[in-house]
Amino acid sequence: MKDLTIDSNLINLILALVGFLIMLGYLGGIGINKPRGMSVKTWCYGYLGMAIGFDIVAVIGLVFGLTWLTYLLVGLSAGAATGLGLHVMHHIDEENENPTIMGMGH
Repeated sequence: MKDLTIDSNLINLILALVGFLIMLGYLGGIGINKPRGMSVKTWCYGYLGMAIGFDIVAVIGLVFGLTWLTYLLVGLSAGAATGLGLHVMHHIDEENENPTIMGMGH
């Protein structure tokens, strides 16, 4: 019979994946490119709340030395970066349709 213990690296990978899915799910839920069922102001507060929440969780993880939280934060960071990439991709599509020069507006 095989040993059913889980390698610590696998646990770290799972934590990072969970963090990634949480962040991407949150950003997808509020809308990556435009608000989903809310005002732009509420949407902006959602992004601000996510950023402040992330910072608080990072400080807690560092102060209390919670290694598992560090791996969750790695996943959250990756999810945020992917969300930003998807948002920027939206702007690339817009730029392909209506080219502009930075600072000159549409």
